[in-house]
Amino acid sequence: MLKAGRVKALGAMSGTSLDGVDVALIETDGEQIFGFGATGYRPYSADERAVLRAALGKWPGDDLDRARTVVENAHVAALSTIEGAEIIGFHGQTLAHDPRGRGTHQLGDGAVLAQQLGLPVVWDFRSADVRLGGEGAPLAPFFHHACARYIGATEPVSFLNLGGVGNLTWIDPRHTRPEEPGALLAFDTGPANAPINDLVQKRLGLDCDHDGALARRGRVENGALELFLDDPWFYRMPPKSLDRDAFSDMIGLVCELSDADAAATLTAMAAAAVFRGIEHCPSPPARVLVTGGGRRNPVMMQMLGAALDCPVLPVEDVGLDGDMLEAQAFAYLAVRVARGLPTSCTATTGVRAAVGGGEISRPR
Repeated sequence: MLKAGRVKALGAMSGTSLDGVDVALIETDGEQIFGFGATGYRPYSADERAVLRAALGKWPGDDLDRARTVVENAHVAALSTIEGAEIIGFHGQTLAHDPRGRGTHQLGDGAVLAQQLGLPVVWDFRSADVRLGGEGAPLAPFFHHACARYIGATEPVSFLNLGGVGNLTWIDPRHTRPEEPGALLAFDTGPANAPINDLVQKRLGLDCDHDGALARRGRVENGALELFLDDPWFYRMPPKSLDRDAFSDMIGLVCELSDADAAATLTAMAAAAVFRGIEHCPSPPARVLVTGGGRRNPVMMQMLGAALDCPVLPVEDVGLDGDMLEAQAFAYLAVRVARGLPTSCTATTGVRAAVGGGEISRPR
């Protein structure tokens, strides 16, 4: 049993950008954030990244031994660098996400981590939500609600995570509990960094468009952008979620463009998807706080600033850590699971009622 009151929880996140494992310690009771602790990062090597990339789209029962070893070993190495945790939240590596079909698949066994690390591990956060009719994503919104109250927000604010996929959380911090009607709306906006990363990896052997340097030299192909925005996805009401490769045909829309023009156009697509997403919010946010790797792309941030009618700021401007917010989120959610509190609700995933997900594995 987890002790009452505040606990120190350690979270880990390996996103669809396949860059590495983030780990972060927080102090929480599962409702309020009391403070943030140590953080760490364990990058995937080029060989490990290739193994994981080859596993994308696969499901349980497929040959995933090599990929599973990469995920579990990298997480154990990363989590072992931080001391003082009482419980661990382990998201695993998302390989496939099809909530209206086969479900959702995050690779990695929390029981293996619990045994190696000697601590209880909460994992498989998404499956219960999907079984009850939810999208299974995004799951960070309950944590975003706690963050909004932690920074003292008093009017609606949005958190925008620009990882492989973009997702948006609209928050009214005047509500004390995230599952209350009107407290949250959350959904995936569309592709973000994944198509850009895939483009530069295929054409140039790079892992990403560092600092937006390639996109800055290019011109946006408006015809391709308009075709992208015609996708029915943008007219579908939230909550809604995407697989990393749901918009893989984006590469086809820019295949005849130069490297720079293609990068600029894919970056504009990611920003335009966010603009379309903001239109679904119950009221305009007073500011958009950006987390994830996309906030380090000045071209992406400039495009967002030009499109939105409110300040667009990296979360560091309000004292948060944009590199670690998702890892912190799964630390927070681990405590909620252990306390029997919900981790998603109708307004965040479309699940029929507020539900708590996650399995808990304890060391033998």
